[in-house]
Amino acid sequence: MAATTSWLSLTDLGRIYGISAIHCGKTLEHQGWRDRRGRPTQSALDANAAMQTGPHGQGRSVLWNRTVCSQLLEQKGYEPMSRSLQVEQWTQLLEALQVGSPSITATADQMAEEMPGELLDDVNHQLAARGCRYRVSPRSLHPSR
Repeated sequence: MAATTSWLSLTDLGRIYGISAIHCGKTLEHQGWRDRRGRPTQSALDANAAMQTGPHGQGRSVLWNRTVCSQLLEQKGYEPMSRSLQVEQWTQLLEALQVGSPSITATADQMAEEMPGELLDDVNHQLAARGCRYRVSPRSLHPSR
């Protein structure tokens, strides 16, 4: 296992390709790397595609190798979203949440917790350029991002 290996949750891995964690997980399951309970298979562990960080191999206790899994996803036809598209989508979402809607219960701060940390400066810059007062605080980001 190389020190430079990037390990991600299914959510973060799927986000790179603009797909949900569920869709990403189904793709890994079709490859034989996840079982029906969401646990990595021995095949995934042998391929260095997955790493169990907890005792039960479920949920947040499983991380996926960005390089190995990206190769698989790209072989299956998925393309990574451009950084500029990710920034644009996060900016639009946070701006809309700041304005508010009676049908949306999540706040901009709650959603910002899920934003990849490497987008922080660009999203805040774009929010400012649009005249939106909201800014993502580095403290609001999820610790693993």
